[in-house]
This record gives sequence, C-alpha cells and structure tokens, in this order.
Amino acid sequence: MSNHILSEETRAKLKKISTASIATALFKRGLRNQFIQGVVPVAPKDENMVGPAFTLRYIPAREDRNPITVFRNADHPQRVAIETCPAGHVLVMDGRKDARAATAGSILITRLALRGAAGVVTDAGMRDAEGIGKLDMPAYFAKSSAPTNLTHHEALDIDVPISCGDAPVFPGDVMVGDKDGVMVIPAHLADEIAEECTGMESFEDFVLEEVLAGSPIIGLYPATKDENLKKYQDWRARTGR
Repeated sequence: MSNHILSEETRAKLKKISTASIATALFKRGLRNQFIQGVVPVAPKDENMVGPAFTLRYIPAREDRNPITVFRNADHPQRVAIETCPAGHVLVMDGRKDARAATAGSILITRLALRGAAGVVTDAGMRDAEGIGKLDMPAYFAKSSAPTNLTHHEALDIDVPISCGDAPVFPGDVMVGDKDGVMVIPAHLADEIAEECTGMESFEDFVLEEVLAGSPIIGLYPATKDENLKKYQDWRARTGR
C-alpha cells in the first residue's frame, strides 16, 4: 500500500520515542485515531517495537469452513502470514477485538521471531502467552486466550488494510510500541514524526527535571515564559540534548 521505505535512521529515532509523544505529534496534524485501543504488551520490553505493518485479517468463523483439518492446507492464511511477513516488519492482526479465541500461539510467534520480524500486534487473544512473553521480539495482545483461533476466527486476507483496536492500519504504516501500547504512523509521515518527536522527548526530559526540582507547570509546560525557554536552551547546551 505504501512505497515509503523506513530508513534505519528513522527506525533508530522511533526506538527512543514514546507513544505519547507520537500521539501528540499526530494530533497536531489532525490524526486522532492512531492508538490501538485495548492492547498491552504480552511482556514489557526495554526497547520500542518499530517496523512497517504487514497485516492479517480475520473474520468470524463459520463452523463448516473451520474444522481443525484446515491447518493441513499449505495455503492457510494464518500460516502463510507467519512465513511471508518480511524481516523487520510487524505482523498486525485484525481479530475484531474478540479475545474469546487466540489469533496465534507461541509456536507460530516463535517462528515469526526467528524469521526476523520486529514484532506482532493483535487486538484479540494469544495462547501460550508465557512463552511469547519470553521471546526477545515484542508482542502485544488484548489478553491470554486458550482456544484455537478456529473457534471464533477465520484467517482470510494478508497484507490488506485492516482495523486493529479501532485504528486503521494500512500495509507499510509504521508501528511503534512501548510499555503503554502501540501507535500507527502513516508511512509518509514517519520521517517527520520521528524528527519532531526527538525534540519533544528532549523538551519533556527537561520539563520533568524542572518539575522534580519544584518548578510550577504554568508557563513551563508548554513553555510560554521566555525564562523557561532560555532555561531549556541552557539545558540543551549543558546536556548535549
């Protein structure tokens, strides 16, 4: 869907930027619905998840189409998605926010990690969550869910526009996940969002130091007083930020 290539420079910047800063930067551009609702880390990681989206869409399962024997089909979309998600990408699954069944389990997600994926996100369930949480690769889900995906989901489409946690996700959009959750950055905005938010993170680190030192918020955040702007510039010169 997007011809934008995520550069290593932008990827490195986004690994150090919070989803909160990204949400604010996107809001300034009129984008209000880019946070994936109801999704949390399977296990918190110290480094952000960053990568272009590779998508898998589920629809509600119909019993005559989803017996356990469908997994014998070499073209089953869930398995194909695991084996075709490009290295450095994030597999994003549309499970319709229905966590009554898993959208994947530890064996498939381990295979995804070993193939070099940057992460996985589902707005539904995952089974064997303890094993998934032990992987170095970040994973996000709604909650643990033991039943197989076939119970309530049918994997149907790969690399198409989807909804995940009520956020629109187009293939190639840049996914950024931290300990709070996951943001979706439209691919064409990724470079400028990374650049702008790098400055935002610097400013917020300064503000937090000031607050911890007893400074009041009014006139500091946002910095509407010249004295605080000067303090920030002095802080940047002192810290190299």
